[in-house]
Amino acid sequence: MGDGEMECFGPAAIYLRKPEKERIEAQNKPFDAKTAVFVVDAAEMYVKGTLKSKEGGKATVETLESKKTVTVKEDEIFPMNPPKYDKMEDMAMMTHLNEPAVLFNLKERYAAWMIYTYSGLFCVTVNPYKWLPVYDAVVVSGYRGKKRIEAPPHIFSISDNAYQFMHTDRENQSVLITGESGAGKTVNTKRVIQYFAMVGMTGKKAEPVPGKMQGSLEDQIVAANPLLEAYGNAKTVRNDNSSRFGKFIRIHFGQTGKLASADIETYLLEKSRVTFQLSAERSYHIFYQLMTGHKPELLEALLITTNPYDYPMISQGEITVKSINDVEEFIATDTAIDILGFNADEKINIYKLTGAVMHHGNMKFKQKQREEQAEPDGTEIADKIAYLLGLNSADMLKALCYPRVKVGNEFVTKGQTVPQVNNAVSALCKSIYEKMFLWMVIRINEMLDTKQQRQYFIGVLDIAGFEIFDFNSLEQLCINFTNEKLQQFFNHHMFVLEQEEYKKEGIDWEFIDFGMDLAACIELIEKPMGIFSILEEECMFPKATDTSFKNKLHDQHLGKCNAFQKPKPGKGKAEAHFSLVHYAGTVDYNIAGWLDKNKDPLNDSVVQLYQKSGNKLLCHLYAAHAGADGLMENFLVIHQLRCNGVLEGIRICRKGFPSRILYGDFKQRYKVLNASVIPEGQFIDNKKAAEKLLGSIDVDHTQYKFGHTKVFFKAGLLGTLEEMRDEKLANLVTMTQALCRGYLMRREFVKMMERRESIYSIQYNIRSFMNVKHWPWMKLYFKIKPLLKSAETEKEMAAMKENFEKMKEDLAKALAKKKELEEKMVSLQQEKNDLQLAVASK
Repeated sequence: MGDGEMECFGPAAIYLRKPEKERIEAQNKPFDAKTAVFVVDAAEMYVKGTLKSKEGGKATVETLESKKTVTVKEDEIFPMNPPKYDKMEDMAMMTHLNEPAVLFNLKERYAAWMIYTYSGLFCVTVNPYKWLPVYDAVVVSGYRGKKRIEAPPHIFSISDNAYQFMHTDRENQSVLITGESGAGKTVNTKRVIQYFAMVGMTGKKAEPVPGKMQGSLEDQIVAANPLLEAYGNAKTVRNDNSSRFGKFIRIHFGQTGKLASADIETYLLEKSRVTFQLSAERSYHIFYQLMTGHKPELLEALLITTNPYDYPMISQGEITVKSINDVEEFIATDTAIDILGFNADEKINIYKLTGAVMHHGNMKFKQKQREEQAEPDGTEIADKIAYLLGLNSADMLKALCYPRVKVGNEFVTKGQTVPQVNNAVSALCKSIYEKMFLWMVIRINEMLDTKQQRQYFIGVLDIAGFEIFDFNSLEQLCINFTNEKLQQFFNHHMFVLEQEEYKKEGIDWEFIDFGMDLAACIELIEKPMGIFSILEEECMFPKATDTSFKNKLHDQHLGKCNAFQKPKPGKGKAEAHFSLVHYAGTVDYNIAGWLDKNKDPLNDSVVQLYQKSGNKLLCHLYAAHAGADGLMENFLVIHQLRCNGVLEGIRICRKGFPSRILYGDFKQRYKVLNASVIPEGQFIDNKKAAEKLLGSIDVDHTQYKFGHTKVFFKAGLLGTLEEMRDEKLANLVTMTQALCRGYLMRREFVKMMERRESIYSIQYNIRSFMNVKHWPWMKLYFKIKPLLKSAETEKEMAAMKENFEKMKEDLAKALAKKKELEEKMVSLQQEKNDLQLAVASK
């Protein structure tokens, strides 16, 4: 796509692809392939350098920027790609594929504000932490109906491809958006939805439906966002507004590809955040919004203050976020509840349950004298919770301290210790919060359901990426396990598709299942006697402890499974009990509290009270409860590329034949490499032409294979062919220029010779004149010449006079004729009038 074609993107073009002139200038930089390398650096991870020497497994490199000379192991230097590959749009096509090459390609594109880059099937986005004008209607139309290779990398290209595949394959499609907290997943999810909303517009205005949201699908989902973010987003170490739940948004289309409706499915809400936060984090935004005091009547209705420190459960970390105005966000949340169609009762009950969750952290219990039995340490907080939940306070406390449990066919009262009651309180408030969140999602889906006929859908999965923190608990294991499974599916799916293509095209290929690369870690977690299995088993034993759980894990797996390891101790490292070797890296896990988290046992006696509550929403939530059983950080970018499987995807892609071209297209594009093998005027099959052409040029003939309709290339070979084509075209252009210049010069030479002859003639005449100008006869000629001109003037005057007289005579004749005709006309008019009068009188 040249500069002219890029005009279709308007002002956004400069953020998508640099002008052709600028690209050519950059590609012509001096470059020595033998000495240009990347070298490992402790501070920057990798830096550019010039290789000075290699000897005995060591390499000496001079770094480009600091001009320092360093000596490193030979495997700590990596070859650079030629300038032709600078700011490469698809990194899978680079000649040298290594971590620093990928990193610097992203880094240099990012420096030019080109935040989207392809990497095989992936589209990698680097968060600019500012708004770029690359998402308007002009850009949408620029990507509409384009193949991926026909336009610069963009999330819209991925979206449009999914839309086109849905039409052509008549199958549902999915887009996976992953990355760590703050990577920009939710923003890109919104952009994908925006694209589908614009390309799938029906063009007709929908009739208003009572009790339903109005506006476009994008507007409707945007209306749902403030509520979902208030109850599902929080401040984390890396991100002020992190979605602490995964979501799968289905955009439904009708038979003709027009929008029908949408729905949202959520996963893995981090409910543990309700009762626990790290020092640099904050709990869910809604708690702090309610305590702004913006709606004083709510403070009174929920029996809360404006000081978060009055509620220890939600003030273990930070209570304010610099980039978030809690008053503005609360207004948006409150408005969203109304827009989404919640009635007044539901709205106040949502707030009441939220307030009750806050109060749960203030409940206190003490141990009875000479007994392990717990009893309430004051009833004030319990009274507030009971009021908000529509319960009897005494009944609730009794159910917490003396729950009734089923033993055989009978119910018996079971005493509880203080820790057991505290665990029950924590489990109950997390349960209320989670059930309310899920109910809100159901209600939002009801509002988004247009009841129009659905044919296909495109799903957008926005889910937490792989996480490696200093302290990794059960939540991280669940997230990392999910990502491990996703990566396995992706690896398997991606290369199964590749290999199906090879089979269809008759390519000789031995099947490789890349999904098996992750099997060891997955089986360690999910198979019988795996980590989850042992965790479930331990939860069944009342006397099980963290220590007994740890010992079982070590006995079962340490030394027997390579994916299970002992943590390596380190200064300042958080305590860890075992390490897992994930595809994205080795993670240390701490098992403290896993048994309680996994059980999170709900006190059935309290749940039965909830089911008969005066708060209609609480009754509804538990009705079906069955009872208990912008700076570029090199290290961070490489970490994310590893964690999100980008480098893994490239590795898999390059194992096979990532580039393929139809025979006709190949012949058309590369015939120039050796046109003589394809005779003009003779019909020759496109496949035969491609075979002859490739066989006649100097390339590695093991790097390509011929299919039935396409020729397949290993990674890098197409780049070589392009270079050969560029060189050949350059030679042809140079030859053409030489011929044209020769032709033009020959014409110019003829003119130069004519000018030379003319100069001789002029010089001859001037010399002759200078010789005769003082000659007497010549002087006489000079005097007579003006007189000759005067005589000519007199003749011209006489002729003009004669002509004037003739014209005067002709004019007089014409005037006389005109007068005669006018008189005749008057007479005829009079005659006509007389006749009319005569006719009228009869």
